[in-house]
Amino acid sequence: MKVQFLFLSIILSFQSLAQVTIGGYIKEKSGEPLLGVNVFIEGTYDGATTDLEGKFSITTDRADSMILVASFVGFHDHKILLDQNKDKIQIEIELKEKINKLNAVVITAGSFDASDESKRVVLNSLDIVTTAGSTADIPGALNTLPGTQTVGETGRLFVRGGEGRETKTFIDGMIVHNEYSPSAPNTPGRSRFSPFMFKGMSFSTGGYSAEYGQALSSALILQSKDIADITRTDLSFMSVGADVAHTSVWKNSSFAGKVQYSNLTPYFALVSQNIKWDQAPTDLNGNFAYRIKTSKTGFLKVYANLSSAEMDLYERDIADPNLLLPTRVTSDYLYFNTSYKEVLSEKWGIRLGTSFTESSDFASQAGQSREEDISGRHGKAVLDYIHSDKLSIRFGAELLLRKGDETLINNLGQTLNGQFDESIASGFVEAEQYISSSLVFKAGLRMENNSLVDQATANPRLSAGYKLGDKSQVSVAYGTFRQAPSNSIIYRLNNATQENAEHYIANYQWLGEGRSFRVEVYKKNYSNLTRYSDEFTASTFNFDGDGFAEGLDLFWRDSRTFNNTDYWVSYSYINSERNYRNYPGSFRPPFVSNHNFSVVAKRFIQSIKSQLGLTYSFASKRRYNDLNEDVFLGGKTPNYHDLSFNISYLYSNQIIFHAMVNNVFGFNNIFGYDYAAQPDSDGFYASRPIRPPAKRFLFLGVFITLAKNKSISQLPNL
Repeated sequence: MKVQFLFLSIILSFQSLAQVTIGGYIKEKSGEPLLGVNVFIEGTYDGATTDLEGKFSITTDRADSMILVASFVGFHDHKILLDQNKDKIQIEIELKEKINKLNAVVITAGSFDASDESKRVVLNSLDIVTTAGSTADIPGALNTLPGTQTVGETGRLFVRGGEGRETKTFIDGMIVHNEYSPSAPNTPGRSRFSPFMFKGMSFSTGGYSAEYGQALSSALILQSKDIADITRTDLSFMSVGADVAHTSVWKNSSFAGKVQYSNLTPYFALVSQNIKWDQAPTDLNGNFAYRIKTSKTGFLKVYANLSSAEMDLYERDIADPNLLLPTRVTSDYLYFNTSYKEVLSEKWGIRLGTSFTESSDFASQAGQSREEDISGRHGKAVLDYIHSDKLSIRFGAELLLRKGDETLINNLGQTLNGQFDESIASGFVEAEQYISSSLVFKAGLRMENNSLVDQATANPRLSAGYKLGDKSQVSVAYGTFRQAPSNSIIYRLNNATQENAEHYIANYQWLGEGRSFRVEVYKKNYSNLTRYSDEFTASTFNFDGDGFAEGLDLFWRDSRTFNNTDYWVSYSYINSERNYRNYPGSFRPPFVSNHNFSVVAKRFIQSIKSQLGLTYSFASKRRYNDLNEDVFLGGKTPNYHDLSFNISYLYSNQIIFHAMVNNVFGFNNIFGYDYAAQPDSDGFYASRPIRPPAKRFLFLGVFITLAKNKSISQLPNL
């Protein structure tokens, strides 16, 4: 009996030490076998790697609980609880790919990113201020990109058949009202914001995120700088004025401020102008930014911009050029912005923001005047949810309040007042789903309720991207966009219908080492555009206008072919018509040129410690309405040409000399014609060409940096 019991115990002990053979096949989603996958039993040293056919085999001691783990770089670990009662186990495993956002496809349809954080940069922040001809103006540099129109008499961003007002500017996600400085009649204004205060920007020519609204054509999204690296003071002495900037840095915070005073009186005394100035444009402008790290993951930004400008000039009467019409322009402006972000948990993050704008503009000429006061408030809350490396969702809500007050006085002393009080409550949701590193979809919905029309609307935004290879990809985008009519309309009619646009975009992009190429085609359909017979009489308004814009954009950039040289080439073709305003039908608007072309080149010459820049811009003929012809918008301007040059000489790391000249060859550019209000005795309307105030603009400056680190300079800002 004892022998039998001993024999049974030996058999049971051998059974407990019995081995299990595990074999199988590991593949990816496409069905292709994966070579080199590490397969092992959790908590043991028993394991193997897959062969060329994705197969593996493991022999291990039987245990009460066995978990098989398959691990491979670029894929999620896969775990399986095995049946310990079987001697042989066969398994087929499909590994799910991890999404590496640095190497994954990115949706680029309609978007140019220029951020220090982006690995797919087309233009970076430095390009904005070193582009010859831009005079360190953000819209000036962006006008060298495809999709923009050269409209030299305004200086604004006209994008793909859209008016300048159809491009909206956002700073750290918050909207900016009245973002351009005042200017004399038919002379370009500038952005109120210094590019030196921003680390990067995203310029969308269409199809942009559901987070942003009230822009029919484009969104310019500026990201302000984070905590500065070093305490420094910068001094600038220029042919148009002077400025001083100072940055102080502490352990978890920094403050940066810049005050600039511009006065063109000395410059106009040296360079002849087509305008007779009584007081040349003067401007006092300040930019201030405070940054503080509030916690391990929390960050607060405070930004402010304020300015005051004025100018007095004499404009010649069109019918009688000897008659000088006194003209005065003044402007006071304040923009204040706060933004806060915090990581709430591993999956949740929050962004909060507020901004307000106060703007007061006045213009008068020969007894007529216009005064406008704009007050804007904006509040936003956004939640970011990261479900996995493949799926992220963004939720948000915002409230935008805007008030306007306008007073018009004609030369008979008659007064016309207009007011509006607009509130827009909005909510949005947007999800981004990576199917793989090569395929991504994004879907968003923006909902708005505008008090001007007391109507709720839903605007879908859809986009997708597919990676063709290591260097190339395609993407598409679709979206609907709404915007209130121009202020001049809603002053007369507070319940004006919002204007609509639909965007269809397809894009191909190739990114190589030091080179990039992109081609994009698009179609925009406009509806509910405002039409009128008299823009000052509300009873003449209706909102059944329409239009379209379609075209092709090309962009090439190369910083590799030529040593120390970076250049890009852009071309845009556009076909656009609109039936709006007082048009008798559908016509190409005066601000649209069928062809726009730019070449920008920059080269650093070490032997003379200088950076040289060259920009050539071309725009084909534009339409204008010749009152002496029977054909509406039958006139055509000459083609536009401009060759601009700049040079920055590094005298030392602390002292830089900079010079720039626009329109080096003095091309006689004409943007259209102004006509007299009444014909002469022969029925002929006198006219005057709209052209720049001078054929060339010359800029000279000396830039000095004071810092403990003697290698720091302003060269990146020039």
